[in-house]
Amino acid sequence: MSQKTWNIYLSGEIHTDWRERIVEGAKARGLAVQFSSPVTDHDASDLVGVNILGSEEDPFWRDRKASGINSIRTSTHIKNADLVVVRFGPKYKQWNAAFDAGFAVALGKPVISLHDAEHDHALKEVDEAAKATCRHPEQVVDILAYLLS
Repeated sequence: MSQKTWNIYLSGEIHTDWRERIVEGAKARGLAVQFSSPVTDHDASDLVGVNILGSEEDPFWRDRKASGINSIRTSTHIKNADLVVVRFGPKYKQWNAAFDAGFAVALGKPVISLHDAEHDHALKEVDEAAKATCRHPEQVVDILAYLLS
């Protein structure tokens, strides 16, 4: 087993248990990894700007305040990551996940994409830049186990 503890950033979809499945799978296998992610409480993330900096009537500025604060967390974790996993879920468009994938690739960070086959065409450029494309969180854990062996 590798002595290095890998920093893994889990980006993307927040409505299913995919993060927990990866974290629990890595723990069960004794992998030397640390995980980070965006704030996954949707309301907390969307309202952080107005909760800290004050209310906004215009939704554009409400979102702008939140995205500025959230981007500090996201960009810091991606810069510090050894690997970025980006999940695209079935329901929402997750433009932010595509941005995270592009940012990670631009920084030279390896990316694993995670999505259902129905999104293959829409995500073909993301998948081309990714080092692997997985269908299930358990496949991500298998890749981590291989990389850390």
